[in-house]
Amino acid sequence: MPSLTSNDSIIIVGAGIIGLNVALVLSERGYGQSITIVAEYFPGDTNVDYTSPWAGCNFSALSGTDANALRWDRLGYAYLSKLASERPGEAYVHWTPSTELWDENVPRDKIQHMSEYLKDFRVLPEAELPEGVQFGASFTTLILNAPEHIKYLHRRLQDQYGVRFVRHKLPSIQSAYVGPSTKVVFNCTGLAAKTLPGIEDPKCYPTRGQVVLVRGPHIRTNMMRHGKDYETYVIPRPGSNGNVILGGYMQKKVGDGSTYASEVESILARTRDLSPEIRQQEPEVLAVFAGLRPSREGGARVEREEVQVGEKRRVLVHNYGAGGTGFQAGYGMALESVATIEDVLREIGSNISHTHL
Repeated sequence: MPSLTSNDSIIIVGAGIIGLNVALVLSERGYGQSITIVAEYFPGDTNVDYTSPWAGCNFSALSGTDANALRWDRLGYAYLSKLASERPGEAYVHWTPSTELWDENVPRDKIQHMSEYLKDFRVLPEAELPEGVQFGASFTTLILNAPEHIKYLHRRLQDQYGVRFVRHKLPSIQSAYVGPSTKVVFNCTGLAAKTLPGIEDPKCYPTRGQVVLVRGPHIRTNMMRHGKDYETYVIPRPGSNGNVILGGYMQKKVGDGSTYASEVESILARTRDLSPEIRQQEPEVLAVFAGLRPSREGGARVEREEVQVGEKRRVLVHNYGAGGTGFQAGYGMALESVATIEDVLREIGSNISHTHL
């Protein structure tokens, strides 16, 4: 495993979906060989503190209604659509039919915004709505196999773009500035942003989820029901030989990584009520997982700041707090976080061209 060197121009701290997307956006612009990703966990690892592999994961209306979330979603949908059309097998991103239902608090402005770009968007007539549901819509969505998709990004960054990966737990964000040639650090630390010295953001908190992995090749439709104090979802997992993620829970400020039989029973009962495909044939339970979404009061933080490191002010870009929307909003968040450092990239670019002269 390589170690940090003083030649690293761009350091990305964190190798979840957010850090990997930042590396991809930078690599697509020609900076791959200037990037080192430093993290305690990498794709292929499992740990309750490494959230990305536990995700469902799909493109849905679960994200926020603020202007940032709407913009990131639209950018993310365009990016994932391209992967689903051009390299579905390699990237583990597929198209699938989807139905979303709301019991109350229907985010109408958000749905209107999403209806402008979602494929095959249709408002469900009242006659098609289950009991207790106020509003429903169907469209063609994108589903991802979370653990395999991040492994795909890891391989692509390393093999195609020359990004370096260093396994290391940093004692502080300042320690990411390994030498004078480190021009910028991206803080993509997720939940760790709450406790990492140099950041210690009190707005960060975990949102616990529990999911059941089942085998059900006959289950092809993505379904979600947004209730007052629950989220129920059925998400087929592409490239997994017919596995499906059933969920779930959105337990705000619960940091417990254990799984509970009573919650499994609740998930199986709720998803059976929701999905005609499950009622048609009971799927086989394979495993149960819990994960902690990296949430943040006020939404994700995507911004540049200058921090004091020793005698100097250095550039730090924050990109964390996506909660449960990292896979759908992550590429949009990456585009915007990279856009904050055009001046730094010009400097790195001129250094690259000089070394190649």
